[in-house]
Amino acid sequence: MSQTKAIFFKILKYTGITLASLLAFMFIAPYVFADKINTEIKKVANQKLNAKLDYSESNVSFFNHFPSLTVSLDNFKLNGSAPYQNENLITAKEIAFGIDVPSLIFGKSVNIDKIFLSNADINVKVNKEGFANYNVYKADKTKTSKKEEDSSLKLEKIEITNSKIVYDDLSTKLHFDIFGFNYLGKGDLSKAIFDLSSKAKIDKLNLLYDNEPYLMNKKVNADLITKVNVNSLSFIFEQNDLKINNLIVDFKGKFDFLKEGYNMDFILKTTNSNLNDFFTAFPPKFITWLDKTKLTGKTDFNLALKGNYIASKNIAPNLNLDFKIQDGSVNYNQSPATVSNLNVNFSTQLPSLNHDLLIVDLKNLSLNIEKDYLKTKLYSTGTTILDLNAALEAKIDLEKLNRAIGIPDIELKGILTANGTAKGKFDKKNGTFPVTNAVINLNNGFLKTKYYPNPITNIGIVSTISNPKGTFENLKVVLQPAQFTFEGNPVFVKANLSNFDNLVYDINAKGTLDIGKIYKVFSQKGLDVDGFIKADLALKGKQSDAEKGNYSKLKNSGTLEIKNIAFASEYLPKKFLVKQGIFKFKQDKMRFNTFLASYGQSDFKMNGYLQNVFNFMASKNGVLRGAFTLDSDYINADEFMSNTTTNSSETSTTNSPNTAAKTETGVIVIPSNLDLHFQANAQKINFNGLDLKNAKGGLKMKNGLLSMQNTGFDLIGCTVAMDASYKSVNSKNARFDYHIKANEFDIKRAYKEVKLFREMASAAEKAQGIISLDYKLKGRLNTSMEPVLPSLSGNGIISVKNVKMYGMKMFNNVAKKTAKKSIKNPELNQVDIKSSIKNNIITIERFKFKFAGFRPRIEGTTSLDGRLNLKMRLGLPPLGIFGIPLTITGNKDNPKIKIGRKTEDLEETKDSIQ
Repeated sequence: MSQTKAIFFKILKYTGITLASLLAFMFIAPYVFADKINTEIKKVANQKLNAKLDYSESNVSFFNHFPSLTVSLDNFKLNGSAPYQNENLITAKEIAFGIDVPSLIFGKSVNIDKIFLSNADINVKVNKEGFANYNVYKADKTKTSKKEEDSSLKLEKIEITNSKIVYDDLSTKLHFDIFGFNYLGKGDLSKAIFDLSSKAKIDKLNLLYDNEPYLMNKKVNADLITKVNVNSLSFIFEQNDLKINNLIVDFKGKFDFLKEGYNMDFILKTTNSNLNDFFTAFPPKFITWLDKTKLTGKTDFNLALKGNYIASKNIAPNLNLDFKIQDGSVNYNQSPATVSNLNVNFSTQLPSLNHDLLIVDLKNLSLNIEKDYLKTKLYSTGTTILDLNAALEAKIDLEKLNRAIGIPDIELKGILTANGTAKGKFDKKNGTFPVTNAVINLNNGFLKTKYYPNPITNIGIVSTISNPKGTFENLKVVLQPAQFTFEGNPVFVKANLSNFDNLVYDINAKGTLDIGKIYKVFSQKGLDVDGFIKADLALKGKQSDAEKGNYSKLKNSGTLEIKNIAFASEYLPKKFLVKQGIFKFKQDKMRFNTFLASYGQSDFKMNGYLQNVFNFMASKNGVLRGAFTLDSDYINADEFMSNTTTNSSETSTTNSPNTAAKTETGVIVIPSNLDLHFQANAQKINFNGLDLKNAKGGLKMKNGLLSMQNTGFDLIGCTVAMDASYKSVNSKNARFDYHIKANEFDIKRAYKEVKLFREMASAAEKAQGIISLDYKLKGRLNTSMEPVLPSLSGNGIISVKNVKMYGMKMFNNVAKKTAKKSIKNPELNQVDIKSSIKNNIITIERFKFKFAGFRPRIEGTTSLDGRLNLKMRLGLPPLGIFGIPLTITGNKDNPKIKIGRKTEDLEETKDSIQ
């Protein structure tokens, strides 16, 4: 007994000594090995990372993540790789590295076998060119033998708790947020290829594509086995069982990080899942609907994405999608009608994510509502040239369908019957159209939305579409009739259209449409103005007769009255408001009677006619002809400048989610399919800082060219006559050519009020007197409709009358250099100055004038930006036989005067766009 007792106390003694030693070691070791551990951590960071790493302090302990010995880095920050090297990739309250104790005591280097990350923010960014911020790991370039294999990253445990991940990829327009991310895994990072086994839990997952939410506030649980290739940054997802809300998903694939993008091979699928569970993973807009909906049936879903994605080289992977529903049913909000026998068999392929290669295969979509039915199938390839094979058969009560599936914010009624087939290519360029035979009818239709209190009622459509030979020539569309009633106003339309190569039309339309109110039926935003169209039209004819001028064969008649209608055009940045207009149709002409309109601050009153209107609307090549008289109290031409949108970021290194778009102006674009003549009278026109008054003249638009003949206006108190032409090259450049004559204008007033005069005659800043101008000029306008100075060329005469040149630095310096103070402020009278302009240089021909007994003679060149290269001879009294040769160089603000004749030519500046 005593021997047993002694053994027990010995065991207890040695156990106590061992525990005490272990505790002592756990307290002492961190202090003993702290320097070695910190040195090794910094060494590993420098060798393995090519990004900036920072932390506030470190501590070594067995107790932070007991029983592991860990070095903890508090307030950890790791920056991303270029082009995001100045932004955080990872920030964390703490990141801890577990230390392999035997390697610490006996090894030459310290091995890390655990990583702990808590309360971390991980921000992954990819710019539009595909350059990402996560390429911070330096792959080893030297090969090692198995004996030399680095064991410093053999991880027995990877633990991430309560962290957040934001992924924002501008190249793919993909964005997702992960909140409450908890992860537990292990993997041997020391090997070139290792398995990473893990469990993940996400409290909230948000996924957006092109700013459209697809998954919002989804819970995710995952068991994952991922094979990782460290050197090539490759991931193989071998076994990944996901649960997104109630939907169980199998995810397998491969993901390789390339220098400028990715290589992907993903398969995401769910098999024989409940239809209701499938919808729990849908975008948030469906969730409120699902709460009130009973869904039954089974579904299969298979999504595959395979190939390289390199945005900078326009390389993209292939996308394949298969989706099936078997024996489904839908009942929304306990509706008396139920969608039953819902079957869907749909697949699509998008090679290289190229919409022109799109393949859509809807093998079957069918459903029943009681005895009603809908059946359709469709197979198509391409988009630019569409090859189609489709069939539709339906007889269905839209009210029952609407209630059964719960279409939000809309009330539908009516009996829809449809039966049709279409097979063949839609290719406008080559004149092919699918062989089609279809009948679509709607009886007693009714439409009401939440945006407007009153419905559109009595909707009736009887239509047939036929094309027996597969060409536009054989296409025929008959609408006999279409009608509806809105706000007590009935509208009737009958149409018979055939031969779309040479359109034969027979259209009758009668009724009144309140455009503002009818738009509100479909949208909350509404139009900027309310307006209405009242029609009583009968249009009958052939497109070719309109083109060839066989107007007697056209039978177009009737009236169209409009009020307060806003038109938008791709050519104009603002809406064109027609306040009032009565159009009378006769043959090919549409006459304007008291047409009142406004555009921004501008107002117009027009009378005249348009010709070839129907051909213009029906054909891309149709030219709209017309003649008008136009009267206006005020036109602001600057408001007609087009807008183009550009991205404010010009380089790939600055792209970010906050990159904003900016709007810049563009030149006025004259459509090429207009042939219009105006006789215009405008009381006041504002154009690029010029105030033109009493403008009169002829204006013509043809083939994209705007020309003005015998145009006159008052500017700064003088009469100006001008002939001009203008044509846009594109939305950013335009060419102009004009001849201007201005009789006796005040030079001081011109300098003060006319921006162009200040730019081209900067030396006239302090001059006074009267000038006449006869000048021809042509050049280019930029996006602000301002002349590009190096592009200007032309010539002309400036006639000077009683001009006093006060305070000009050039004459001041001449007076100082020659000691002739009397020429400091010269006066010019009855002097003609001839000049020409080219490549930013004004060449002034020799001219003479008399002043205070002196006879100056000047010639040479100046530049439009103020540089000088003039030669001057100062003829001395009494007859100027003897004179002083001078050169004037420098610029208008600092002219340099020298006695002599030698000068250097000014450097020309040519326009960058010829």
